[in-house]
Amino acid sequence: MERFKGKVALVTGAAQGIGLACAQRLAQEGAFVIGADLQDAVLDEMKALGGFGIKADMGVQADIAHLFDAALEKAGRLDVLVNNAAVTCPADFLEFKLEDFERVLRINLTSAFSASQRFARELVARKAPGAIVNMSSINGQVALPNQTAYVTSKGGLNQLTKVMAISLAQYNIRANAIGPGTILTEMSKARVLATEESRRRILSRTPLGRPGETSEIASVAAFLASDDASYMTGQVLYVEGGRLALNYTVDVAAAA
Repeated sequence: MERFKGKVALVTGAAQGIGLACAQRLAQEGAFVIGADLQDAVLDEMKALGGFGIKADMGVQADIAHLFDAALEKAGRLDVLVNNAAVTCPADFLEFKLEDFERVLRINLTSAFSASQRFARELVARKAPGAIVNMSSINGQVALPNQTAYVTSKGGLNQLTKVMAISLAQYNIRANAIGPGTILTEMSKARVLATEESRRRILSRTPLGRPGETSEIASVAAFLASDDASYMTGQVLYVEGGRLALNYTVDVAAAA
């Protein structure tokens, strides 16, 4: 299946985790993928997919401008944008530093606004349809006490998705978001799933009884970016093993 044959997709935060999985899935379905990340690994990862990697700090507006200039110079067009770049900064609310709060919002939220605006302007200029997929989180709906900026950024991203959807509908540009639960990324393995105690705590709130795979998020991203979702815009799809529907905890078997 090549739903993206002849199309160009730009994925931010593409060096690893969910971003890389999205890039891989889009490439498998025929897209020419341009991946952006601050890590050098993005260059080799995108080359392996037959695409193109660009180093960029999504918290810096000049880097975002350069990213789009380079992407359009390389590919000549853009059809899909996946805003995946994000960081976390755990700290108690009373101790949270303003500069950290602003940095997280700059990378997680402001970059999605700037990238989506540049992307949409390019599509409108050539009167072409397109799709934006924003990577939100279940924490756009529920909160964690030590993730002040992250939770705020994802709640804002959900609303930004809706604003973009209704603003860009007249141009046939769709905008949707994905709200992952606990996914087996490098970040979650090192933090929320680092110990047996933390694993059991997370899974006690997950009816399907396991963390998600990055490929499971990528499959939803590909769906939202494709014509299979042509009548969907302004939606946040939660891919979280049933967690948001649960109002109690479930028993979790000990790890083997």
